[in-house]
Amino acid sequence: MQLWKHPYAFICVHRKMSDSEDEGPPQLSSYALAALQEFYAEQQQHHSDLRGDHKYNIGIIEENWQLSQFWYSPETALRLAEDAVAAAGEGGRIACVSAPSVYQKLRERHRDNVSVCIFEYDRRFAVYGEDFVYYDYKSPVDLPERIATHSFDIVVADPPYLSEECLRKMSETIKLLTRGKIMLCTGAVMEEAAEKLLGVKMCKFIPEHTRALGNEFRCFVNYDSGLDRDLSVQLSGQEGPK
Repeated sequence: MQLWKHPYAFICVHRKMSDSEDEGPPQLSSYALAALQEFYAEQQQHHSDLRGDHKYNIGIIEENWQLSQFWYSPETALRLAEDAVAAAGEGGRIACVSAPSVYQKLRERHRDNVSVCIFEYDRRFAVYGEDFVYYDYKSPVDLPERIATHSFDIVVADPPYLSEECLRKMSETIKLLTRGKIMLCTGAVMEEAAEKLLGVKMCKFIPEHTRALGNEFRCFVNYDSGLDRDLSVQLSGQEGPK
């Protein structure tokens, strides 16, 4: 019996017992065949979702922890998206730098009245077509020619790593893109560096993720933001099915 590691199970390939050296082609066990069919069915459904109305759902592209990806909860993504729209204004332009959950919520709720770009290292997000801009924070000013400097009304950024080096390099990108307004989401431990590099202040609003993080996470802005005021409505009541 031979074993291959399958995403859902160990696929067992049996060979018929025979005195002959020519054992014939390997055969999948019924269990392995069912697991393989289930896997392919799920893959087909996933690709179908990415082409349909569900492609902006948070989590439709799974987190990759090796890339330090942790998605916001739907409620947090909604709150950040709505604040960004209010800051950008009708017909405004919003850049989401390493903040795909906010991008997805913006596209889900505001497809027609704002322009949004998603700046991401992870090329899986290229599924979003012209909205996608490949971005590596280690090369902070290496952007395509189609992205004009100071062409976004607000930049929403979430540095992937809690280090001053990462924040400093991403700050170069933020300053290059924004016309002035900045929303930064990062660990509370980065407060002093964030104020020094970007002139942003910590908000009252505390963002949450779909999974608990080991570090306190906060939002920082440099404009008069609704994130610094108490909620007057329950955003969870505005959410549709997750």
